[in-house]
Amino acid sequence: MRLVLALFVLLTSAAWGTAQAGGIAIVLNSGDASLSLIDMAHGTELRRVPVLREPHHVALSPDGRELLVGDAGANEMLFLDPRTGEIKRRLPMADPYHLAFSPDGKWLTVTGLARNQVDVYDAASMTLAKRFPLSSMPSHVAYAPDSSTAYVTLQGTNRLAAIDLRRLVVNWTAEVGATPAGVLWLNGKLLVANMGSDHFAVVDPVDGRVETRVHTGRGAHQLFLSPDGKTLWVNNRVDGTTVALDAKTYALIRSYRVPGGPDCIDFAFDGKLWITQRFIQKVAVLDPATGAIQSLAVGRSPHGIFLTGGER
Repeated sequence: MRLVLALFVLLTSAAWGTAQAGGIAIVLNSGDASLSLIDMAHGTELRRVPVLREPHHVALSPDGRELLVGDAGANEMLFLDPRTGEIKRRLPMADPYHLAFSPDGKWLTVTGLARNQVDVYDAASMTLAKRFPLSSMPSHVAYAPDSSTAYVTLQGTNRLAAIDLRRLVVNWTAEVGATPAGVLWLNGKLLVANMGSDHFAVVDPVDGRVETRVHTGRGAHQLFLSPDGKTLWVNNRVDGTTVALDAKTYALIRSYRVPGGPDCIDFAFDGKLWITQRFIQKVAVLDPATGAIQSLAVGRSPHGIFLTGGER
């Protein structure tokens, strides 16, 4: 019996060591109140970690030591070991839906989509600096490169808000399109994905004026810049496509069929994209060179994703 147990421990440790070497994908299952930990080398789920209610998005701390997971339904922030996915501590926090650290590491901005609020925290102490009531459905966050301003999409009112982080006031809100979701600073402009339409808007960060619109597909939801800064990736949830665009010109490079509501993306060291498929309980692993896609089963409504072996 002892020999069998020892063999089991040895094999388990070996498998875990292989997973560590190849990296682990941490997938937030919003509909299952759980996190799926996936062995990236073999494409298998190692285990499923229960949380309280409804995890949605993640952010790596500025020092890289903690991975923050917002459990919006449970009103708490989870702090994970980013190498293993182990939950190290928990902190009560009101409706942490989307979250992002400022480039200088000073601020953590947290959107409360259900409570119509945006909270700005001092990142070092995790104390609330100021709460901004904003209507309605504050969704995603982006920053100016100098950390002077946080920009938040407001899904319920089709607007974008600019929050001055030096004076802690709202500079402006402006209409940018139908049901804005993802927002990204790129080349001195703000790109806002309009989920209720088929495009992203190119917005002047000074006043929120829409300069042009770039069509990508129905349900344009999230935008991601490749690690080398050359490719802009956009997920279109309704069309079920992920498109690659030239990051400077926005010219289409290629469109990939990713069914099931493609949502969040993280980039692996081997050049592949890991994409959550929100509507079909899977994660797609896309090889952009060949267009080949492998889908892995996870929990219900997978949303945020973080790769321990990903590029930052």
